[in-house]
Amino acid sequence: MKPWKLLTILLMASALAACVTGQRRVSEPAASIQQLSVGADGNWSVDLRLQNYSSIPMRFESIRFVLTVDGVNAGTLEDTTGLTIGPESPDILSLSLVPSAEGRLHAADALATGRSLAYRLEGSIRAAPDDRGSARAYTVRRDSSLNPVPGLPGVLR
Repeated sequence: MKPWKLLTILLMASALAACVTGQRRVSEPAASIQQLSVGADGNWSVDLRLQNYSSIPMRFESIRFVLTVDGVNAGTLEDTTGLTIGPESPDILSLSLVPSAEGRLHAADALATGRSLAYRLEGSIRAAPDDRGSARAYTVRRDSSLNPVPGLPGVLR
């Protein structure tokens, strides 16, 4: 057998063995806003989507994000979650927020005019592999936008 054929077979066998042994991969988590609902009192309910990109379950211990909308500070989303999210899966964390006056105005304007509302989440997620270890802080920054939902007054997705 030629040396390059033998090398090819060995490399393929190594790759297959790596798949079978189920190597653990811990990746940085992500966060985004799935839905923002404005209540009659002007306060917000924020459905925060936490994404576990790791190949193993991760324990999300806490989150802390500064939320800005249209470039103005709307407030801080903070929670001690204790939430475990399966491998390569998302979950939703519902949080209440009393937004700043400027944040309220920008959300109200977006809802009244039917335009999108740009937002930025900037902060950290503390998470650890579910089966071992202490948590570490992952820095997260997400820029995106939300749009009014037709037929659901006060809701942006």
